[in-house]
Amino acid sequence: MDYYETLGLTRTATPEEIKKAYRQNALKFHPDKNPGDPEAEKKFKEISEAYEALSDEKKRQIYDRHGKAGLDGSGMGHAGGFSSMDEALHTFMSAFGGAGSDNIFESFFGGGGGRGHGGPHHRQGASKRVNITVKFEEAAHGIDKELAITNHVACAKCKGTGSTSPQGVKRCSRCKGAGQILEQRGFFSMSMPCPQCHGEGQTITDPCTDCRGEGLVKEKQHVKIHIPAGVDSGMRLKMSGHGDAGHGGGPAGDLIVFIQVEPHELFEREGDDISLDLPISFSEAALGCKKEVPSLFNHTCRLTIPESTQNGKIFRVKGEGFPNVHGHGKGDLLVKIFVETPTNLSEKQRQLLKEFGSLEGPANLPKRKGFLDKIKGIFQ
Repeated sequence: MDYYETLGLTRTATPEEIKKAYRQNALKFHPDKNPGDPEAEKKFKEISEAYEALSDEKKRQIYDRHGKAGLDGSGMGHAGGFSSMDEALHTFMSAFGGAGSDNIFESFFGGGGGRGHGGPHHRQGASKRVNITVKFEEAAHGIDKELAITNHVACAKCKGTGSTSPQGVKRCSRCKGAGQILEQRGFFSMSMPCPQCHGEGQTITDPCTDCRGEGLVKEKQHVKIHIPAGVDSGMRLKMSGHGDAGHGGGPAGDLIVFIQVEPHELFEREGDDISLDLPISFSEAALGCKKEVPSLFNHTCRLTIPESTQNGKIFRVKGEGFPNVHGHGKGDLLVKIFVETPTNLSEKQRQLLKEFGSLEGPANLPKRKGFLDKIKGIFQ
């Protein structure tokens, strides 16, 4: 699926054109306008997925360069598609200024087909965000962490009803339990949350003393999180159902874990590869040598450096990088040679280097010869 084709746009479309195209398609394929039509529901999810990616400048840049796979690898996208109608409806509400889907369709089409009428308003609990920092080695190997978070949970005393007794829960007299009321504004019929019950569809006449009628109380919880091998800074983990408890029997929210990886004093990360600067002496670079270089995986790697190795030369050690977080193999270890110029020379070392310098010729220094030839060409 190409996001631009899904919305009927070209890749040069402006943000205003993207939003306009999405609104037109969303109103056409919304499930409230097409009840019981699985094809319309599928199309609604697809255009909502496309709009979520293209309406965000950063996501759009990643998609333009790498496609849906790029969004999936960055942890920012929905390359696998929206898994539920709730995600698509959330995008729909955001595109129309945050209004509920019932409000929008009742104002455009005159009411009917709304969700949640005739009973208590079931709402998903709020999702939570936490930040977690892991060491470089922990990101390479994977690790289990335990977090302490404070969530709203169902009140144990009233079992989440908010009332001390079942008789204390009354159907709202104003909205008759619908949670919504209709108001006539000019030619349009507008739906809005009932101001008496705040959209709950019911009122509490004898509130629970522990939760004060809310049905929820704060509770500290410990959550175990598995950080998979290969994670990188900016990636996110979704812990379904570990957010706040829902209202009126609705599902719990999610816990979104944002990951930050500490830098390493020796290694740097380049995607799934890791790089290492290896200092060697001038004589080792000229004559060649063997070196033991460290690895992230509790061993060393033996590296053969051939004679006449130049400064900046990179040697690749296969399979000694980060595991791919999606299970696609491992990166490599990139060893960059840094030829170190000696300091604090003794008198004997100075004499030997002078003698060596007098023996150097063009065959020993091909790059310098090429550089001098270019200079001569410029000034001739």
